[in-house]
Amino acid sequence: MTDEIAQRLRRDVVEKLKQRFVDRDEVIELIALAVVAGEHLFLYGPPGTAKSALIRHFSGDVEAPYFEYMLTRFSEPNEIFGPVDIARLREGVVATITDGMLPRAEFVFLDEIFNANSAILNNLLTVLNERTYRRGAELHKLPLLSLFSASNSLPEDDALRALFDRFLLRCHVDNLPRENMSALLRAGWDLEQPVEQTHAVTSEELRRLAARLWSIDLSSIREAYMDAVFKVRDLGIDFSDRRAVKVQKLLAASAILCGRDRAQPGDLWVLRYVWDREEQIAPLRALVNGILEHHQGEQSHPLARAESRVEPEDIARELDAVSAELKGGNLTLSGIARARERLAGLGDRCAWIEDGRAREHLLERARDLHSKLG
Repeated sequence: MTDEIAQRLRRDVVEKLKQRFVDRDEVIELIALAVVAGEHLFLYGPPGTAKSALIRHFSGDVEAPYFEYMLTRFSEPNEIFGPVDIARLREGVVATITDGMLPRAEFVFLDEIFNANSAILNNLLTVLNERTYRRGAELHKLPLLSLFSASNSLPEDDALRALFDRFLLRCHVDNLPRENMSALLRAGWDLEQPVEQTHAVTSEELRRLAARLWSIDLSSIREAYMDAVFKVRDLGIDFSDRRAVKVQKLLAASAILCGRDRAQPGDLWVLRYVWDREEQIAPLRALVNGILEHHQGEQSHPLARAESRVEPEDIARELDAVSAELKGGNLTLSGIARARERLAGLGDRCAWIEDGRAREHLLERARDLHSKLG
C-alpha cells in the first residue's frame, strides 16, 4: 500500500511540478525527500528564484495545513506561534491562540529565517529538533511534517549556526541561465493563472510513508556510507556523528521514493546536500559524483545519476576566452551580463572536475574574472 502512495506522490505531485517549473527538478525532488524522511530543507540563493513558489505549490498538492511567513528583525513570536488568549489570561491562564499559525501546520515555510531574533530563535530550535512549542507552562506537540526555509545568505553567528544545523538538507538555487529564459517566461505566465487546487496525497499518507523508513534494509550500503562520511569530513565539512546518523533517514527515503525496500549505493546521492559553506558545494558535488559513477542500479533515484565528467582543459579554454573579451575593453552592458552568466555556468561545471587542485584553481580564476566585471 505504501508503494502505491509513493507512486502517487511521484506521479501526481513531483512529476507534475517538474512540468510547471523550468529546471527546478532538483529542488522538487529534495522537497519530496525531506517530507518522506521527516527532515527539514534549507534553500540558499538570490530572491526571485521560485523558492517559496516551489514549496507553496508542493504543499498545495498535499491535503495538509500550511503556514508561511517572512521573518524580519522586528518579527515577534506572536506573529509565528499565535497571540496570547486575552480572555483566558483574565482568568489567570496563559494560553495561545494557534489557529492558522505554525503550531497547527504540517507544512511550514519560513523565508529569511536567519532574521529571527533570540525570542523566535529559541522556539524554532525546539520546533525543528523536538517538534514542540512551549510558552510558560503550556506545551504544544506539533503535527509538523517538514519545515522549509530560504535565504540569500548563510549564517555566521554561532546561535544562527545552531539553527542552520537543524536543516539536514541544504540546496543552492540560482537564477536560470539565458538559454532557459524563453521556457521560464512561458511557464511563469502559466503559473500566474489561477487553477483549481486538487490534493494528490494526504498528510496521513505521507506519515505512513515516513513510518516505513525503519523497515528499509541499509545493510548493503553501510560500508560504502561509512567510507563516504569520512571523505565528506576530509573536505572540511562539519559532518557530525549526529548528522551522519540522521542522513540514514535520507538514504531510506530515497529507496522508498524509488519503490524499493533495500537501499543501494546510488542512494548516496543525498550526500550532495550536507555542505555548510558555499565554497564546499562544488567539491562536495565532485566527490559524490565520483562515488556515484560506479554505482548505477535498477530503480535508481532521478538524482542518483553521475553527471558527465568535465575536462579541466575545456574549462580553462573558455575562461581564456572570457579573459580575452575583458582585455578587449569593448563589452557593452548586455555583454557584461552574458559574461557573468557564462562565468557562473563555468563555475558550476567545475564541480564535476575530479582533480581537486585543478578544480580549485579554475574556480579561483572564474571568481577573479567575475570580480573584474564589477
